[in-house]
Amino acid sequence: MKPAARHRLSTALTACAALCVASSGAFAVDQSAPGGGIWKAVVPPKAMHGEFANEDPVGLAAGKHIKTDCSMNWVSGDDGKLYCFTTGTSLLFFEESPQAYIRAARKFYEFDRPKAR
Repeated sequence: MKPAARHRLSTALTACAALCVASSGAFAVDQSAPGGGIWKAVVPPKAMHGEFANEDPVGLAAGKHIKTDCSMNWVSGDDGKLYCFTTGTSLLFFEESPQAYIRAARKFYEFDRPKAR
């Protein structure tokens, strides 16, 4: 693994560990968050419907379909769309460049949309 990638991974894992240790108040939803969107880690009281049929946009950007339960999610401050994630690490990577991940995820999703069963 390249040193830069190892450093990013280490930083992301450290941030995740800090969030796990944080009090439950750290995961509260802040509806007044300006601009950059909001995220939370709670079990949704009812089914949530995110973009890409609740698939992780980071996974889609990498060419993989990964279903989520939307317990880790992010709401765009621009258009109010909900994006769901499988892990906090996935969410952290997404937050570095949300629009780039959304574009890449949309491109793959439209190319390889899951078939209805």
